[in-house]
Amino acid sequence: PEYRGKVTAEEIIKFCRERLAAYKVPRIIEFRDELPKSLVGKILRRVLKEEELAKLKK
Repeated sequence: PEYRGKVTAEEIIKFCRERLAAYKVPRIIEFRDELPKSLVGKILRRVLKEEELAKLKK
């Protein structure tokens, strides 16, 4: 998309702070080229959780 690389994590957090309750504002923004999906196209949240747990163990 045309916005690729034009938005920073700080801008996203600022946008959220202006529009969301404080507890809903993300603490970390991660940019990915794609998300893990099942054969029917649903996002595999379990895989995302496993990846994060693996990062924490390192």
